[in-house]
Amino acid sequence: MTDCVEEQEPRRDGPADGLVRVRLDLSYDGTEFSGWAKQKGGRRTVQGELEDAIRVVLRQPEVFPLTVAGRTDAGVHARGQVAHVDLPGDVWVAEGEKLRRRLAGRLPGDIRVWRVAGAPAGFDARFSAVWRRYAYRICDHPAGVDPLRRGHVLWHDRPLDVDAMNEAARLLVGEHDFAAYCKKREGATTIRELLEFSWERLPGDALLGPELPGLVVGTVRADAFCHNMVRALVGSMLLVGGGQRPVSFPGEVLAAGARNSAVSVVRPYGLTLEEVGYPADEDLAARSRAARNLRVLAPR
Repeated sequence: MTDCVEEQEPRRDGPADGLVRVRLDLSYDGTEFSGWAKQKGGRRTVQGELEDAIRVVLRQPEVFPLTVAGRTDAGVHARGQVAHVDLPGDVWVAEGEKLRRRLAGRLPGDIRVWRVAGAPAGFDARFSAVWRRYAYRICDHPAGVDPLRRGHVLWHDRPLDVDAMNEAARLLVGEHDFAAYCKKREGATTIRELLEFSWERLPGDALLGPELPGLVVGTVRADAFCHNMVRALVGSMLLVGGGQRPVSFPGEVLAAGARNSAVSVVRPYGLTLEEVGYPADEDLAARSRAARNLRVLAPR
């Protein structure tokens, strides 16, 4: 998935003269979207729907482009996505207080904007972020997934050993070149710092009894993610949890530095962007500038 790939771009520390930067906090169900980013061919995307809604409710002839913290792929959901848009100052003064309510009336039901606010100086939804946290939800019950969760949970047909998955996941935490778990993109680095990777088993729904399938949930938090990284990491964990590979296997794949044919990129619908973290307001601009630099691994 294209979770905020680092690239070298022209430096911009804020909006152009006459514009006001506005932060949007939003959620969406990714089932019917071809990802976040606008695409050629008229495919339905979150960015396209939201930019069009902003243009309509503000009664403006032009589209104001959005910048997002994590550019999710087709089928991936978001509960805590963050974006920013630069609006003309006079439009923001006149319409800003009404923007959230108007968007609620204009947007389709699979997108909600929960918060609209003027951003602090130096804020960039993408480059100011210090981490992104995703959850991947799996059901390994032999009967399958609760039908009410089927669009957000992957069914795995083997019982999963969560302790083994946690042991394997701990070996991947830290700053590494995750080329073995990423789809390489021209001009983009695959070096990332994995801050947290853990698994837990949640019980079934108490209302319907313990026989209702519970979930195995993976939490993955990093300073940024490269294309397909989370879903490939989960694919390697399933091999360990299902007993097909030893605990050491995901780390061996990482050390090899190349994609391993045994590691599947799991389906997108089990994945949700849960939260994006930012530094204190006074550190936003410095973080944004630092994140634009192409990374290299420090000598070990």
